[in-house]
Amino acid sequence: MSDHIHDENCDHDHDEMVFVVTDEDGNEHEMVLVYSFETDDRAYAVLLDRNDPEDDGVIFRVEEEGDEEVLVNIEDDAEWEKVMRVYEELAALENESENG
Repeated sequence: MSDHIHDENCDHDHDEMVFVVTDEDGNEHEMVLVYSFETDDRAYAVLLDRNDPEDDGVIFRVEEEGDEEVLVNIEDDAEWEKVMRVYEELAALENESENG
């Protein structure tokens, strides 16, 4: 989670989950959790850049470390392909339900 202080001066919705993610160049990005799902007993989170919502989302695997949940890059190609298939199927189903 972000180390942002939540008070009356906040300029965002307190219901959104914000994570600070560091990219491969060392740049920090505030990412907002927009969707989560599970497959094969593993949890995944889809995040969007809070300051660039038009940018592509990023999918991370969620793992537990002690009492905390951490975001982990998916580095295995087979796992990535499976996660993308599941996510695309879920997104298609959600679009169908929204459009009636």
